[in-house]
Amino acid sequence: MSYEFKLPDIGEGITEGEIIKWHVKEGDEVKEDQPLLEIMTDKVNAVIPSPVKGKVTKILAKEGEKVRVGQTLLLIEGVETAVSQPAETTQPIQAPQKEEKVVEQEAQRVLASPAVRKLARELGVDLSKIKGSGPAGRITESDVRAYAETLKSVQPQETKLIQKEALEERVPVRGIRRSVAEKMVKSAYTAPHVTHFDEIDATTLVKLREFFKNAAELKGLRLTYLPFIIKAVCAALKEFPYLNASFDQERNEIVLKKYYNIGIATAVEGGLVVPVVKDADKKNLFEIASEITRLTEAARQNKLTLSDVQGGTFSITNIGSIGGLFATPIINYPEVAILGVYKIYKKVVYTEGKIEPRDYMNVSLTFDHRVLDGAVAASFTNRLKQILEDEKLLLSLLF
Repeated sequence: MSYEFKLPDIGEGITEGEIIKWHVKEGDEVKEDQPLLEIMTDKVNAVIPSPVKGKVTKILAKEGEKVRVGQTLLLIEGVETAVSQPAETTQPIQAPQKEEKVVEQEAQRVLASPAVRKLARELGVDLSKIKGSGPAGRITESDVRAYAETLKSVQPQETKLIQKEALEERVPVRGIRRSVAEKMVKSAYTAPHVTHFDEIDATTLVKLREFFKNAAELKGLRLTYLPFIIKAVCAALKEFPYLNASFDQERNEIVLKKYYNIGIATAVEGGLVVPVVKDADKKNLFEIASEITRLTEAARQNKLTLSDVQGGTFSITNIGSIGGLFATPIINYPEVAILGVYKIYKKVVYTEGKIEPRDYMNVSLTFDHRVLDGAVAASFTNRLKQILEDEKLLLSLLF
């Protein structure tokens, strides 16, 4: 019998995905649980196995094509008994390291002799654009020379356009880049964004990180500033619950979350992913550092699971290691706020009757103006500053 393989539901409300790579071709014999294809959702990459044994007779979707849950992707013949659709899968895969260069094929076969093709290459003529005058539409040498002459009469502006195109490369928006683009557009055009800026005296933060760095190294951990910031953010969120929330458009409700799952925006090849540190308020400094290391390494190796990227309540984008003073991050929708933290720099300030150099760090808080007003955003940022600048208070939160 013939079996229609349909894209299975892999959970978390995912309704569609992009086919990254087929592992089979028409005519292949497949075994049960043999990988059929790699697919990218807006959450993570996944490999989809075959639920049956048989022969692939027809592939109905192409690599790079977006497909929906329940859509038939291929036909398999020789299945002995009726089989239900594939079960849910969250197996991580390693996505291709590089985008394959897309080469445009001629729309139809060009009829021309080797000598004519050689002449066309020498004159820089595209044979697919010539209508042949020979038998059965065969292109002749005179056709090529005549077309080359017409190119010489092209208007200067058109010539500039042709020259410009020759200096450009077109890269298809696929994979992670397409997923990021779609999510950013949805967020930007759904939630009215406002960004609040401030600066934080990071002298205490630098001091405490230096103090705990050796202890972290003994545990095999690389301690950055981010675990400290996450602990401070969790404390501030508990005082300002409307930032740890989401907006339910269908029911017109604000959903206040009483758990603290902090997303950390992570740059990967071809785009950006946001793995989540679950229950960050309940983890100590070293546990958060360990989890950040695990998540970022999995992200850069394309080995994140669905669980790793689900359930975020508030996000942080840390650009400090790259540099820059300010930015206006886009909210990780349907969350309602995202904190941007930037590089730490020296600044000479007048404080407590003396002039001295201190460490400073800029922050930005982008928020959904449907849920939050500027006063609340500013109050949250002020509280975050107080926590990060107060050594005793910050220490009390770390363990």
